[in-house]
Amino acid sequence: MLPYGRQSIDESDVQAVAEALRSDWLTTGPKVAEFEAAISAVAGGANAVSVTSGTAALHVAYVAAGVRPGDEIVTTPLTFVATAATAAIAGAKIVFADVDPSTGNLSLDAARAAVTPKTRAITAVDYAGLPVDAAAFNELAHSSGALFVEDAAHSVGSLLDGIPVGKVADLTTFSFFPTKNMTTAEGGAVVTPHDDLATKARLFKGQGLVREQESLRFPDEGPWHQEVHEFGLNYRLPDVLCALGINQIARLQSFRERRQQIHDAYNAAFSDHDNLTIPGTVDGAVPAWHLYPLRVEADRRRAIFEELRGRGIGVQVNYIPAYWHPVFEDLGYKRGMCPEAEQYYRQEISLPLYPGLTDPEVERVIENVLAVVGS
Repeated sequence: MLPYGRQSIDESDVQAVAEALRSDWLTTGPKVAEFEAAISAVAGGANAVSVTSGTAALHVAYVAAGVRPGDEIVTTPLTFVATAATAAIAGAKIVFADVDPSTGNLSLDAARAAVTPKTRAITAVDYAGLPVDAAAFNELAHSSGALFVEDAAHSVGSLLDGIPVGKVADLTTFSFFPTKNMTTAEGGAVVTPHDDLATKARLFKGQGLVREQESLRFPDEGPWHQEVHEFGLNYRLPDVLCALGINQIARLQSFRERRQQIHDAYNAAFSDHDNLTIPGTVDGAVPAWHLYPLRVEADRRRAIFEELRGRGIGVQVNYIPAYWHPVFEDLGYKRGMCPEAEQYYRQEISLPLYPGLTDPEVERVIENVLAVVGS
């Protein structure tokens, strides 16, 4: 079975992890700082705070943004549920806005129509790895007294108009799950150009512990003393996983290039087929494609999915609209709220896409898709 995504691990990754295991540090040590510096470089120099997962990154970002009960978060339904769930856990009301039918990314116009005086943040997802127009969303958010959060779980290493993802948004979140563009096994990061937001993120992911002498309320207690001024959680990414991430970042560009080659091969094979819709893109984008979201006839999607799985092609569907989950249904959300996102979901199948996929395997995917879909 060819999976739709998988990690790309080589012997240098194994060696990097082995060296970390032989060191004096397994949890927070020098590799954490080195990894955060490397992520900062990928994100155009933004402050980087490593965390334990992409979901943790979203939670930390919303806390850093000051999300409180009664606030509203405008976001896309075409995403993994964590994009909305982490804001809901912070007490916010989730306001879903529709997507661009070509790219699957949050529609700027739909987001603008969803903003109210209660909007605390607008969160857009770089669906499949294609960057949203961060500058435009930033402007919209700031003009509304809100912050812009870019969920870049799919797009670490992507650029738009030469600007790397992470450099523009108030807060950007990355995921380093094995299927993503690079991995730390489990892990994520929050990046921000704002020092104050980085400080808030770092405090929250470190259980809120304050150690700096000048910030302590009781500085004379003793050299061991530390304090919690605001509650936080333990979202610290350990040294041993950061060692893997550092080594992966060194190959991130080659990963992106191979993903683009596979994407191009799929586009060439499927672009002229009447019953297939290839992923849309935007001018100036250099995506690190995480997914290849092919769209098929909605009434045949399940049959095509099952037949391809039966042929050993491990397709996936990304994603069920977030408000279709029972947890949102129980809160009063109804199907039909975002028709473009729902139609995209009904047609979407993610084809295998990862750097280790060989050219013969790409041809195998293409041949089977064409055979199953038919002329």
